[in-house]
Amino acid sequence: MTIESIQPFIAPVLFVLIGLMAGIIAEKIIFSRLKSVADKKHIPGSDIIFSSLRRIPFTWFVLAGFFGAILSYSLKQDVTTALQKIVIAIFLFTVTLVLARLAAGFVSLFMQRTEGVSTSLISNLVKTLVFVLGSLIIFQTIGIEITPIITTLGIGGLAVGLALQDTLANLFSGFYLILSKQVKTGDYIKLDSEEEGYITDITWRNITIEELSKNTIIVPNSKLASANFTNYHLPVKELTLTMDVGVSYDSDLEQVERITVEVAKEVMQEIAPDLVENEPFIRFHTFNDFSIDFTLYMRISEFFDLRIGKHLFVKKLHKRYNQEGISIPFPIRDIYIKENVNSNINGNTKTNGAMN
Repeated sequence: MTIESIQPFIAPVLFVLIGLMAGIIAEKIIFSRLKSVADKKHIPGSDIIFSSLRRIPFTWFVLAGFFGAILSYSLKQDVTTALQKIVIAIFLFTVTLVLARLAAGFVSLFMQRTEGVSTSLISNLVKTLVFVLGSLIIFQTIGIEITPIITTLGIGGLAVGLALQDTLANLFSGFYLILSKQVKTGDYIKLDSEEEGYITDITWRNITIEELSKNTIIVPNSKLASANFTNYHLPVKELTLTMDVGVSYDSDLEQVERITVEVAKEVMQEIAPDLVENEPFIRFHTFNDFSIDFTLYMRISEFFDLRIGKHLFVKKLHKRYNQEGISIPFPIRDIYIKENVNSNINGNTKTNGAMN
């Protein structure tokens, strides 16, 4: 092999090697240092940008090297054109990938800041739209007519829609639930089947609910859209805890009201300090068989606090009632037996014995 035969390959090989070296330097040194600086300064959205660009700078420099190699090497015009289109198509695909990641990431960030929650349904939809538009641009760039493709997709969409009725029903039901603001991730809901928990995600197909026991419930979007359920975070998270209590008939009801309200305030100070301005109160309502019954009304921050609120209230109220001498009666049944009835029974027994 002579120098003349090797010489045409020198420039293309150099372009490829330069592209590889530049890609490694950009990825391992420049990209890593920029990411470290952004992490230290806590720049908003920097994590989304750098995760979207992961491995992409290296790919771009390598593509640039290959593009230079194609231009520097003498090939047939049609072969050169075809290779250039391939490199351009790959470059446009990587750009589309970056834009899709950025769009999905910033949509999720925006939803977190505005609603306090995020849903993968919206971010996945945005990502899909970017990929579709990017694919059409790539086809147009490499010389493929997109009009027949769009026409074919329109006709084929009818058949696909009929074949995927359940999937599309879940998709549109998910959008309906989000746009109508009936539910969002982070809400605590209770289904008509008595299952309950926090919504952790809304996807294109189903809603994920996490129970307090950390078990996961999967509900299709269309099922939830047509079901009866209670959202304990609408219209607000705060709700009223109610407790039914009975005290003995010899209790001082004014004292009972004062002490019960004081105990309720103590509980609110522990679990809902921001709501202490909402004065708890009680209402007497029933002269029962063994007690005078009343109901306590106390505001708490959210549904999750119901259990701990009742737990603390029962403990504290029981202790305070014992200190104040207030009794909570329990059912007592007295049985009275008359002596003449017993005598008659004994007499009948003896008489029967004599007859026998």
